[in-house]
Amino acid sequence: MNLADVFMKFLGSTGFSTLELGQVVMLIISFVLLYLAIYKGFEPLLLVPIAFGMLLANLPLAGLMAPPVTEIVTDPTTGKLVSQTVQTGGLLYYLYQGVKLGIYPPLIFLGVGAMTDFGPLIANPKSILLGAAAQLGIFITFMGAVLLGFSPQEAASIGIIGGADGPTALYLTSKLAPHLLGPIAVAAYSYMALVPLIQPPIMKALTTKEEREVVMEQLRPVSKKEKIIFPIVVTVFVSLILPSAASLIGMLMFGNLLRETMVTDRLSKTAQNELMNIVTIFLGTTVGATANAQTFLSPDTLKIIALGLIAFSIGTAGGVLFGKVMYKVTGGKVNPLIGSAGVSAVPMAARVSQKVGQEANPRNFLLMHAMGPNVAGVIGSAVAAGLLLNFFGG
Repeated sequence: MNLADVFMKFLGSTGFSTLELGQVVMLIISFVLLYLAIYKGFEPLLLVPIAFGMLLANLPLAGLMAPPVTEIVTDPTTGKLVSQTVQTGGLLYYLYQGVKLGIYPPLIFLGVGAMTDFGPLIANPKSILLGAAAQLGIFITFMGAVLLGFSPQEAASIGIIGGADGPTALYLTSKLAPHLLGPIAVAAYSYMALVPLIQPPIMKALTTKEEREVVMEQLRPVSKKEKIIFPIVVTVFVSLILPSAASLIGMLMFGNLLRETMVTDRLSKTAQNELMNIVTIFLGTTVGATANAQTFLSPDTLKIIALGLIAFSIGTAGGVLFGKVMYKVTGGKVNPLIGSAGVSAVPMAARVSQKVGQEANPRNFLLMHAMGPNVAGVIGSAVAAGLLLNFFGG
């Protein structure tokens, strides 16, 4: 074998020899997402793992998402046919089982619960109505997706993007339409990162300057006993009414209980930091790895991204419009801007309410008032996912 033959044999063993146009496009998309995450700061803790997972999955011949290869053989001792693994699967294939089996999203909710203060919601229970109103985008988009030809399971997975809650979107999609995980994950986390750009124009278009200037009264203090009882009561109540939401709500409230008891500080810090970070790496990387060229580069992906934006916009509008209703009912004591925080992007949506409110009135401090609808939105999106799973989960 001469040198030329050796070189050609080596070249044939490299990924360059099998690189397809679709894979090149997906690699370019992953580079763009990495740029947005690293240099533009768009949700980097999630977008960097997702983009790099997408990159890894589209490297030819790497086989990181390849399933194990099995064959049926005869057991020499028993004479029975048994399944035998002849080639193990790729690394990301095994890590992906945490998404497929619905393990990672509830663990993310555990960390979110440990980081969340439900005090503003407890102090102003009416704000849960704003969180519920902001879920409007989920159900309207669901109906629109069905009309566009998506199956009810696919439509439910697309609609949940409107809740602006990445883990919930992934959890529901893994149960109802796992083949759409890639585009739905990219859409959900992209719109979460774009909250400061998407929401303000909608908020300003739907409210008057007078409404945006409303200064709300200070919230009442919430006792430690209330904060401890709250997660227990919510878990029991929601799980009895909607058992399909128990894994998300249960882990969210368990994390919050670890935070509020003051006797499980080490567990709370672990849930907030080490566990949250590890699961985020596994979740983001493996979800990104589902975005292969065959499933991602299709007309349906463009529809999903467009419908996701519509869902998120309608959710924001629903919260603001219900905020206007509360403004009227209370005689002008509620600033409608806090309704936009009813989507589940914590605490970004609450910060946007604060920012837009201060632009209208420098004396406005809406952050704590907006946190009530914001954390209510986390609960609301989980309940909405439970409803859709209950109806369409088979």
